[in-house]
Order: sequence, then C-alpha cells, then structure tokens
Amino acid sequence: MKAIFILFDSLNRLALENYGGENVKTPNFSRLANKSIVFDKHYVGSMPCMPARRDMHTGHLSFLHRSWGPLEPFDNSFPELLRKKGIYTHLITDHYHYWEDGGGTYHNRFNSYEFVRGQENDAWKAMVEPPWERFKKMYHPIQYSESWEDKYSHYMVNREYIKKEEDFTSYQCFELGLDFLNENHNADNWFLQLETFDPHEPFFSPERFRRDLPTDYDGPILDWPRYDQVNETFKECEELRANYYATVAFCDEQLGKILNYFDKYKLWKDTALIVSTDHGFLLGEHNWWAKNRMPIYEELSHIPLFLYHPELNGENKKSNYNFITQTTDLMPTVLEIFNQKIPDEAKGISIIQQIQNKEICRDSAIFGYFGGAVNVVNQNYVYFRYPEKMSEQEVYQYTIMPTHLKKRFDLEELKNSVFHPGFNFMKNIPLFKIPVNLSNLELTNGFVDSDHLLYDLKKDPKQEAPLKSDNIEKSMIKHLFENLEINEAPNEVYERLLLK
Repeated sequence: MKAIFILFDSLNRLALENYGGENVKTPNFSRLANKSIVFDKHYVGSMPCMPARRDMHTGHLSFLHRSWGPLEPFDNSFPELLRKKGIYTHLITDHYHYWEDGGGTYHNRFNSYEFVRGQENDAWKAMVEPPWERFKKMYHPIQYSESWEDKYSHYMVNREYIKKEEDFTSYQCFELGLDFLNENHNADNWFLQLETFDPHEPFFSPERFRRDLPTDYDGPILDWPRYDQVNETFKECEELRANYYATVAFCDEQLGKILNYFDKYKLWKDTALIVSTDHGFLLGEHNWWAKNRMPIYEELSHIPLFLYHPELNGENKKSNYNFITQTTDLMPTVLEIFNQKIPDEAKGISIIQQIQNKEICRDSAIFGYFGGAVNVVNQNYVYFRYPEKMSEQEVYQYTIMPTHLKKRFDLEELKNSVFHPGFNFMKNIPLFKIPVNLSNLELTNGFVDSDHLLYDLKKDPKQEAPLKSDNIEKSMIKHLFENLEINEAPNEVYERLLLK
C-alpha cells in the first residue's frame, strides 16, 4: 500500500468551492471532491499549529494537558510506528515551526525529510543591515518592524529572495513531492506527508493569482492581518482578503499537480490520498482576524477533509459524510490504511472503519486552546465553556520536555514544578506538573471573551445569534463531560470550568 497526506495550514473550509465558497476558483479541490470522500463535519482538536500536529501524530488530544510543545518520549507517532514496521515514511515541508524549540521532535519521526526555507518569519537569510527606509515605504505600518525579535523583520528580509514563482516555498514543496513520486511511485509500502505553510499568513503568492481578485486598495504591501479585532478600513480589509484568496488559488494549483500525477500514472489504483488542514482562519467574520484570542468559531474549527482510498472507490467515491470526525482520527486512519495495529492510547477513531461499518462512532467532539475555553460540538450545536475567572484559574503544563514555541521554559516557571504520576495515555510516565503564568498564556495575547456561548449550527450556521436554552446547555455539558473523561482531562480542568 502507498499513501499521501497533503496538509495545508490555515485553510478556511468556506474558501473552497466544493464546500460552498464563492470568492475564489478552486477547480482542483473540486476535482478531488469528485474523486474522493468529502467530510462535512470534520473538526479541529487542539489549537493552533503544533498542538494540532501532535493530535495528528498521536491520535490523542493535546490541549487539555499541554500548550505548544514537542512530541514527547511517551507519544505514539504514526510515521514512527509505520517506520518501525518497514513502511518508508517521508516528510516534505516548509513549516519552519518543526525546527523551533517547541516542534523539534516531529520531523525525526520519519525515515527522511526535506525542509524548504523562507516561510513567514523563518530565520533564513542573514541581512545584518537591511534597507529599513525602503522597507518602511514598502510595507503597511501594521506589519513593519525593525526588531529581530519581532516576526515581521525576518519576513521582509526573506521576501527579498523570493522573486520568481519557482522561489515560493509551497511551489518548491510540491515540486519535491513530484520528485519523490518520480523516484518511488513504482515502489510499495511508503507514506508521504506533503505539507505547506500556505495559505497561512502572510498571504504572499505569485502576482498572477491576484489578477482575478482586484481591490481598490492603493497602498504599501498589506498581506499580514493582526491577531486582533478588525479596525482596518474597508479597502484594507478587502486587500487582506484578496491576498488570502490568491494564496488559496496558488494552493489549488499545486494540488492539481499531484492529481495530474495520479491520473498519468494511475495511482488511483493503489495509492490512498488524504487532504486536510490544521485549522481554519478568520477573515473578518465575527469582527476578528486570524486565530488564538477569540472563541473558536466555525471558520476556525470546522475544517476540510478529503479521503481517497482504492478499496473505498466505487459507490463511495463521490459521497459526502456528515458524521463527526476530527484531527485525532487521522492517526488511526493512516495506520488502518497500512493494516497496522492502532495503539490503545489513541482516542481517535479510524475513519475507514466508520465508513466500512456504516457506523457513527462519535456523537460529539471537544476542541480548544490550552488554558482557554473547552468547546464541544455535536450534529446540531456548539457550546463554548469558559473558566469563570480567566485570570484566576489554575492551569498546569504536563510534560517531560519543557519547551515553548521558541524558547525553553525559564527557571521561574520550573522552580514551582512538582512531579505528577502521569496519565494512562502517557504510559504512566512521571511528569513535570508546571504552574502556568496566566498573564502570558502562549500565543493568546490574553483571551478576550469569557462568556459561555451556545449556537444552533443548523438554524444559525454563521453563529450570529447565541442561543439561550438551559436544556440544550445541559445536554452539551453532558457531551463535554464524556469527552473530558475519554481524554483523561486533569482534575483542574473540571474545576476551572465549574464542572465539579
């Protein structure tokens, strides 16, 4: 068996035509939809980027116990499990977070990997004395900085080295994917994870993808929205959205290269294909940009998923499935593709089993950011459950590898840590239990909202009018309890959510 997993970053489901998007043409996603099984109720688990990837690797939610962090020694990683069984695994990515402190253990789970440099603020090119005055004129003030500790400076430098279409990192990733296929498509027993940071911000793509997306904006480069509430002008908002949609169109074209290869070499006969993302992205909906601080609305949580499997081809090839799946299901699904045992610690459910047995195995799912609300969704409703007092809640990191996104835990954090006996899904390995400084919850900049919210997703899919219903809230809390127990939530999670 052979399998390819194509992973985009920050791909808003509603940007794709097959999911109802109308702002940009995505013919290759539609082409894939016509060939594969499309999932209509696929959700995130842990947010954002690396927590989501830990979910994908392990089949277990991360956000209840840990913020942004590496794969730990007790974690089951599906590419490593495949590798140990003689199935060759390869990673192609431009996702530079894998090479930072909080992501440094993921890529080495594969047999081999290739890394394309230059995305976002990847510390790539060394320009000790950049042309700051020229940069200041080139870029909008909201994305200009002269500090190397700020994310914008490296992006401005990196962009100086991305001139031709062939220089764009996502282009290079997919070309490397084709190289892999040219070398290995006749071989058997391999898994390829082909990953690109696009359409994650900054929304930078070859100019030709903007030609069909004109705006009236006439100012410096504006392609990087703030992680904050919308206060830009109408023209600035339109420019940011157009740049996002252009990047989606660029992604669509890259996807088409892989589909063409499947057609040319008849890989549909013996190769599985999974296409998804880690989370969505807000483009001004609910008066918010991006992610991290706001409630996890549908634009963030409800994400695309496509699955093609040769053995499921036929009556199911153009089917849409609306049972609830989430990122944790990808690990057992890939293992199932290769007829490998799914570890007991995995709480995800093989999607293939669900399809073959025509059985709905999950009636709800939870998702969230570490330290924020715990959110629960079922077929009809979504409920956001916040701590009563965000600034006073008890939150702990459970880890034996204390690293944040871009740094190690400092001594002040560690000095109050204690040992914890561990959890079953962590194979009962003793852990550090580290109190969290609530003023600096990683990647949040402080959560803004703290009110419980309930939405009827059938009657109010855009989540414009919170629902008030004690009975429905009680039923969603029951679902929340069930999922917390399945995922071995620490006791303090129940306490801070006032569930005990």
